[in-house]
Amino acid sequence: MTRQSSSLNLIRRPGTITFGIELPLDNDWAPEREARRIEQGRPFGVPDLRHYPELVQQVDRSGFAAVWMRDVPIFDPNNFGDAGSVYDPFVNLGFLAGITKNVALGTAAIVLPMRHPMMVAKAAASVDVLSAGRLILGVASGDRPVEYPLLGLDFENRGDAFRDAITYLRAAWQSNGLPVGKDDVEPALDLLPKPVRGSIPMIIAGQGRQTPEWIAGHMDGRFVYPNDIDRFATRAGEWRSARVNNRMNEGAFVSAFHLDLAANPEEPVTPRRFGARLGRNAFIEHLHNLNAVGVDHLALLLRPSRRPLDEVIDELARDVLPLFNKPVPTAVQTAAE
Repeated sequence: MTRQSSSLNLIRRPGTITFGIELPLDNDWAPEREARRIEQGRPFGVPDLRHYPELVQQVDRSGFAAVWMRDVPIFDPNNFGDAGSVYDPFVNLGFLAGITKNVALGTAAIVLPMRHPMMVAKAAASVDVLSAGRLILGVASGDRPVEYPLLGLDFENRGDAFRDAITYLRAAWQSNGLPVGKDDVEPALDLLPKPVRGSIPMIIAGQGRQTPEWIAGHMDGRFVYPNDIDRFATRAGEWRSARVNNRMNEGAFVSAFHLDLAANPEEPVTPRRFGARLGRNAFIEHLHNLNAVGVDHLALLLRPSRRPLDEVIDELARDVLPLFNKPVPTAVQTAAE
């Protein structure tokens, strides 16, 4: 396992929680937008991305640590009802590498068993180089059975395929030949480009059908579903203990929050699935609690927001991030170290 790389350092700053924004950047889940969608007869879960580039650039210059995107190949309105981040993640990452300078570029997460690992290795390394070492490769085994038959793949064996892909990626990023099959290497072949620091940090979303011991020994971080504070404390503690037992650095413990930030900073909490509507002061209190139990990074999904997203991003940057942010070297400086 390689040492913690610069992109992971962008989201994990010991002693303080950092914040990212989860794509897509649209507030299509807000009640007013949802009523308009129903009136127009449009399907649920397909965001409006017309203002996406400008909003991403606002996030990039506002002090956030990362932007995150999902890997949802197929829009399944009947069973899942959400198109996710819409764009192919690696195409999207290349676009983001060109229009951002500061944020880590994270996937949450690439469904590894549905993509050949050689192509994932090349695409990920390309993004890492083009972004000056800012890629964090979130990976998963997938949870949508409808997608696997479309590709002629076995859904039940995705755990084995996931492990094999992790092994392949780490080997392909080295310079001692290209893996051929499970056990052989062809020394005359190579895969270009190579990641900025020789490897790319990988975090797992969910369990990937793996044991906690395997995850702690092979992953650089965990991305877990939102939960209550006590559960976060337990899971973060278990992650760090397992890392210590495997003689690893602490890695990154990451989660998400579906945020509807009220204009009134004193508005109390109204819970919703995976998040809440609440005012700034209650949100800051929640963030301090997450920080105290060991959450390193929180990805904020703004789709439920009733306010314009540029206003929400501006308030977070002005009144929330400075309470937690610690100085970090710029991406260019860090990549050149």
